[in-house]
Amino acid sequence: MGPTRTGPRRPLGCPTVSKRRRSQRATDTRKREKVRDVFVPRPFEGLTDEPEWIALRELVPAATAPLRLAPHLVQEFGERQVLLATVLPMATAAVCKPDGRVLIGLQRHQQSGDVSRDLAEALLCALRTEPGHQVTVPPLPGLGPRLPDVLVDGPLEITVHEDFEFWLDPGAAGDPSVQASLERANAAIYPTVRLSAARAAYWCQVPEKAHVRWVLSEDEDAALDALARLSAAGTLPLGEETKFAGMFRAHGRLVPVWDLPEDIPADRWEQPVAEFATRYGAALSDSTSLDAVARRARHGLLGRQLTLR
Repeated sequence: MGPTRTGPRRPLGCPTVSKRRRSQRATDTRKREKVRDVFVPRPFEGLTDEPEWIALRELVPAATAPLRLAPHLVQEFGERQVLLATVLPMATAAVCKPDGRVLIGLQRHQQSGDVSRDLAEALLCALRTEPGHQVTVPPLPGLGPRLPDVLVDGPLEITVHEDFEFWLDPGAAGDPSVQASLERANAAIYPTVRLSAARAAYWCQVPEKAHVRWVLSEDEDAALDALARLSAAGTLPLGEETKFAGMFRAHGRLVPVWDLPEDIPADRWEQPVAEFATRYGAALSDSTSLDAVARRARHGLLGRQLTLR
């Protein structure tokens, strides 16, 4: 008779896992566990143009703004042109052009709970990439530099584009695959205009109507109280044939939305938006407690929160 087997039998077809392999798997698991996601409700807090960063990420289809590298990055990588873009081809995080220019995409597929950390990591990865090569950016970057650590802060010099031609390098339009991708992206753009009457206010035209959407810079409670006062006074619309559609939250700020007639061009709304901004400012400065009518209006506004972008 042969030796007696003790202990559980290994099921047929189940491969033997060596101690070395098990140790390697345990090490890989520990490494993965070290990268933990953290949600930051106001990722652009502290930046001079926080509302515009939010607007470019949430409202605007095609726009760009130049960025300035922090001095320590200039010392390490030299003077590099960096362009912030609402979205890049295939919603990629970053592109490093053959001439060394860097494009950073705000609207992307993979992201963590801290948009500021994502963008800073995308920038650093692009700066470390050989010009003209594909930029690889981790979906969960972990702890590290954020936007204020890698940029010189200041107002954004925003250019709103009618299409995504800014993606292209000279001569690239002759590539059929590039042209097809560009045409698909351009077909999805709604006409959008940046209004000068208020900071981070944008007009856009969608099928059968138009909107004004405005990223408010104030804390949510203060902004909501001001909007409630205007609602109670009946001065929340932008004018005749307009409707206050509701509001949504974006990165810790409120974004009110108005429905407008589709046949009135964007420049005709500069004055109504300016007048509303004056009313809103006066309501913000009112330090008295909300009366019963305004409290009901506030409750009603909370019930009209939107999910659209």
